[in-house]
Amino acid sequence: MGGNREYRSDVFSLLFREKRRALELYNALNGSHYDDPGQVETVELGNGGISLSVKSDASFILGASLNIYEHQSTVCPNMPLRCLVYFTTIIHRRYWDKNIFGRTLLKIPAPHFVVFYNGTEDAPEQCRLRLSEAFGNRVEEPELELTCHVYNINEGRNPELLTRSPTLRDYMYLMDLVREFDAKTGHADLAGAIELALKKCIRENVLKDFLQEHYTEVVKMMQWDFTFEHRLELERKEGREEDIRNMLARDKTPEQIADFCGYDLELVKRVQSGMADV
Repeated sequence: MGGNREYRSDVFSLLFREKRRALELYNALNGSHYDDPGQVETVELGNGGISLSVKSDASFILGASLNIYEHQSTVCPNMPLRCLVYFTTIIHRRYWDKNIFGRTLLKIPAPHFVVFYNGTEDAPEQCRLRLSEAFGNRVEEPELELTCHVYNINEGRNPELLTRSPTLRDYMYLMDLVREFDAKTGHADLAGAIELALKKCIRENVLKDFLQEHYTEVVKMMQWDFTFEHRLELERKEGREEDIRNMLARDKTPEQIADFCGYDLELVKRVQSGMADV
């Protein structure tokens, strides 16, 4: 399955495209206290001949800053490259009719790139991804750089941020409920797990108004997103098993494979014994 899938809106996007919630998240990240959603200018990339897969989850201008927020359920080292595409697309759309060859300096909003990670793979609480890390040759002082600040928003990670943004906290509570109910059925009834999670959130007044307003839409979005997530996980598992088998065929010991690849030793031994469940 290719990563360049057709873009589909999701729950995160739907939540934070509302100016009030975008402002809340901005304040939570920056320690600011803006209280007028009218100051938020939502930015849409549109498709205009561009693949919808380059559409960001939430982009808006506040003051003189352009904020591009993405959320990921899988670890993706290509986020700086994707954010570069988002930024250049936005700037092109906003300045295509301006005289960029003139003597007057055109002011552009300062970009800020943030990624919220909520996947099941282990990841640091916070990290920075840089575009220069993708360059074919190492450059000491890159002439073009882009930095994404990545926040792990899973349970127990970045609690202060989640406290400052109740919407982000409630979003993660909903995601965790879906995963919990889905796991209990052995991934056999995803639609049922989503319905149970939504009804529980509504009973507990978690995103209640939002879920009641967008109930059917949210169910469909989450079915697609979690199906996509499961398929990626299966691909990763198959890839790990194949990797381990190849290294075993080259007479590497389980201990060497576990140490070199960072895999759990018991996992390597299960693959070796032909009883892998990766």
